[in-house]
Amino acid sequence: MSTQVPQETNGNAMAPTLYMALELSKKLWKLAFSDGKKKRLVTIKAKNLFELQEAIAKAKAKFGLAAEARVVSCYEAGRDGFWLHRFMVSIGIENQVVDSSSIEVNRRARRAKTDRIDAGKLLGMLRRYWGGERDVYSVVRVPSESQEDARRLHRELECLKKERGRHITRIRSLLTLHGIEVRYVGGSDWAEQVSGFRQWDGSPLLGELKGELLREGERLALVRQQIHALEAEQRRREHESDDPMIRKIVQLQQLGAIGPVSAWVFIMELFGWRKFNNRRELASLVGLTPMPYNSGDSTVEQGISKAGSRRVRALLIEISWLWLRYQPDSALSQWFNRRFAAGGKRMRRIGIVALARKLLIALWRYLETGEIPAGAHLKAV
Repeated sequence: MSTQVPQETNGNAMAPTLYMALELSKKLWKLAFSDGKKKRLVTIKAKNLFELQEAIAKAKAKFGLAAEARVVSCYEAGRDGFWLHRFMVSIGIENQVVDSSSIEVNRRARRAKTDRIDAGKLLGMLRRYWGGERDVYSVVRVPSESQEDARRLHRELECLKKERGRHITRIRSLLTLHGIEVRYVGGSDWAEQVSGFRQWDGSPLLGELKGELLREGERLALVRQQIHALEAEQRRREHESDDPMIRKIVQLQQLGAIGPVSAWVFIMELFGWRKFNNRRELASLVGLTPMPYNSGDSTVEQGISKAGSRRVRALLIEISWLWLRYQPDSALSQWFNRRFAAGGKRMRRIGIVALARKLLIALWRYLETGEIPAGAHLKAV
């Protein structure tokens, strides 16, 4: 995203600008406009781009701005993703997608909250941002369409694996209701298995239960088939593709403890297309920055921020445990063992987060410069 400083004309006065904040919902959009002095609030139908452009033109006329006046806008990152941002940019609007977790919140126990209020608040923050307060909120880095599309494969695979688990749990639950326990669910002979199941008293399954188990088995088989197809596609790309992000996936898997699942997530969600200026920026994106609370005589470490990517953070902590197991001679593992291994369960939980932060930075350096983490070994892929 561009974060250019507002153009200036005379002294500190900015060139005539229309500010627009959008509060998006499924059916209606609230548009809050301002020229820096007056405000205007408009409601349009969701996704009606003609109405949106018409509302912008009317707001310019209402505020006495020229038709070609500069427009800056923002909306919160959410279910609508980035398509609206791309439309805004295509018609010459300087748009920002704002990280919702970075928006200031009233600390009162009870506070009014409506789309109208939220749009007005976002409008005020937009004006402050372009007035020079660059820390008033965080701007999301928008991927290109091809970069966003590249994330679909591993995300679909994650969804399918969760769906596989739901089908297996459902089948086991149905069987448990009738006193039946099985070691393995599904398979090419599932219909024969179901026919052979006997209830607690030795009687065969009744018709409706048997039919439901067969249908669940068919759905499970389809999900497993799709999982195998996507995993095969990932392997094919790793061996055949010259795409820079795919090559980074292969490079990352060369480190012990990093497998294909984590490599695809780390590259497609984090390292493949984002650029980081420093370590803190990287840790902040994942949500692994310390959160101190220092006020008067009260000094408390609140733990880590939860504002980053939960998917990447959870996976990174899981990989950190694997790192201790598969890279015991590495400097990171030895550091953890000296500081936290001899402590109790709570100390190890604290330590694994600290290790995850250090490991994240080590992986970043490895991908950017080829610097292998100290003491770590590589494996063939």
